[in-house]
Amino acid sequence: MEQTTKEVKLITKDMTIGDVVQKYPACIEVLQSAGVHCVGCHVSYSENLEQGFKGHGMSDKEVDSVISKMNKAVEENKNEEGKDFIVTNKAAEKLKEVLKENKKEGSGLRVEIMPGGCSGFQYGLELDDNTSDLDKVYEEKGVKIIVSKENLQFLKGAKLDYADSLQGGGFKITNPNATSSCGCGQSFEQ
Repeated sequence: MEQTTKEVKLITKDMTIGDVVQKYPACIEVLQSAGVHCVGCHVSYSENLEQGFKGHGMSDKEVDSVISKMNKAVEENKNEEGKDFIVTNKAAEKLKEVLKENKKEGSGLRVEIMPGGCSGFQYGLELDDNTSDLDKVYEEKGVKIIVSKENLQFLKGAKLDYADSLQGGGFKITNPNATSSCGCGQSFEQ
């Protein structure tokens, strides 16, 4: 008797966008890359994925492709569950490049939460070679991320990524602790 392995899909096209974003935050980046930006403060809790994708002009083949990428992202992120702060390979490589360009090899990237933006808070990022007892330093993938202990509770489980887009590239933080965020990802609400 021949056994076949069937791919288990956690995400299907009949799930609502709101449920997917809430259960699987790793999908936010895939959705935004596909041009679906209703994942922040304007997330749809009634529209399912297929309806949302078709509303953005996607074909059946494109819908299936994006859902496949979302399932892949969820699977890849299982290894990162429970980590205090996550750095993607793309973010680590870009940070190494930035550190080298600025002759700051050995320094880290300080991540701060500051008041501002359209949703109440925004992230501050700066190269820093100074740390104190009031900081937590994460060393992952050959880079250092510095977070003040005061901000730790707000950033637990957050992921630093680097995204290229038509509007320009930049570091992006996906934060599971944010109760809502704007579509551009620049600010959030705790």
